[in-house]
Amino acid sequence: MIRTRFAPSPTGVLHLGSVRTALFCWLYAKHCDGQFVLRIEDTDKERSTKENVNAILEGMSWLGMDYDEGPIFQTDRFERYHEIAKNWLELGKAYRCYCSKDELDKMRNKQKEKGEKTRYNGHCRDLKRNDSKEGFVLRFKNPLSGKVVVNDQVRGEVEFENHELDDLVIVRTDGSPTYNFAVVIDDADMNISHVIRGDDHLNNTPRQINMFKALGVNAPIYSHLPMILGDDGAKLSKRHGAVDIRDYREQGFIPEAILNYLVRLGWSYGDQEVFNTEEMIKLFDLSDINQSAAAFSSDKLLWLNQEYMMHARAESLVPHLRYHMDLIGIDRSDGPELIEVIEAYRERAETFTQMADACRYCYEEFDEIDPKAIKKQLRPVILEPMIALHSRLKLVEEWSHEIINACVNEVASIFDINMGKIGQPLRVAVTGISASPPIHVTLCLIGQERTLKRLERAIEIIKKRAESN
Repeated sequence: MIRTRFAPSPTGVLHLGSVRTALFCWLYAKHCDGQFVLRIEDTDKERSTKENVNAILEGMSWLGMDYDEGPIFQTDRFERYHEIAKNWLELGKAYRCYCSKDELDKMRNKQKEKGEKTRYNGHCRDLKRNDSKEGFVLRFKNPLSGKVVVNDQVRGEVEFENHELDDLVIVRTDGSPTYNFAVVIDDADMNISHVIRGDDHLNNTPRQINMFKALGVNAPIYSHLPMILGDDGAKLSKRHGAVDIRDYREQGFIPEAILNYLVRLGWSYGDQEVFNTEEMIKLFDLSDINQSAAAFSSDKLLWLNQEYMMHARAESLVPHLRYHMDLIGIDRSDGPELIEVIEAYRERAETFTQMADACRYCYEEFDEIDPKAIKKQLRPVILEPMIALHSRLKLVEEWSHEIINACVNEVASIFDINMGKIGQPLRVAVTGISASPPIHVTLCLIGQERTLKRLERAIEIIKKRAESN
């Protein structure tokens, strides 16, 4: 069975690069009818926090990336790591290293002076010393000759000479396991068949393969993903958007749009840009991952998010709009149905934060009308048409798009003005601003009572302007 794993460290929150890795692991498992495991690599006790664990779990949940097993915490598996470490020590596959930090620093400084690669020189490798009372670390006894061939699904065949690899620490002085050691034991015990991760881990891979050999099990199949770059060509960082994935929810993005955008950062299927989740699962394959780095674009992500907002089923978007309206404190007890708002505003907003803010006047009163809009649209010349329109709208019994549109057209015809001459002042009167959905749609959403009240206020503003002239 195909089994992949996503193994974040809770020393930080879940950011875009990590999410893409998780997505590729999740998609491949789903594509192959396999299993996806979530493992929390929390051996760094000082930097790992419960808050970051929650950030990871909440981010995965919001994105809809469910897992078949987990979350599995490495801190719950220390006994297993110690068992393997003890076994390797007894079999001569690992050894105690008593070198102090000062000694290691001197060793590396000498290597730098000679222009050599800095690494552990094996000083304690064959030391006939068994002093368990003095401070020591355990090191893996890496082969001194031969080579490791990594048959990477993305990068192809990559070779590493064993003499270039030093003896890694596998257990620290305090008894905690190191990353490279724990990850090998975990992947072996959890029967992980495919490891999909960033290419910054490629140099760890030959060391881990040698540890798999020491365990007597086959290593997984590896796929190392190209890095993600910012618009400026630099490695993706916070200034480009590599922030807590939950921030994208607060900014009004749709999780499916985030996944769609990230899957295209390093993977392609012809020229297709927009994929729903089912299509991604059906079409995704490791052989289609690109070797070159992918560039992150905020503008492209916004475009894709709006594509989803425009074409998704309106019912599926209701929870998103509800969340963001609640977030900015809009009282939804008196106003239109959210699905009507979505249909009216989906082509006018790139995110749900924009949509929630734009539709506020449909639910709440506004204190002021934009002064520039008053000056341009609420002029004395439009006073009589506005009074006539108020009179007709007041008599409407069925508040519908068709009847509202008929009233506006009738007034425009009576005063021999085009729709824009009456529609735009009307829009300013009922919304307080100069832009909104089509006027009949806007009035229908606002409701008859609010529309009449706001028209009365606008008429009073126009009268005052007329009197001052």
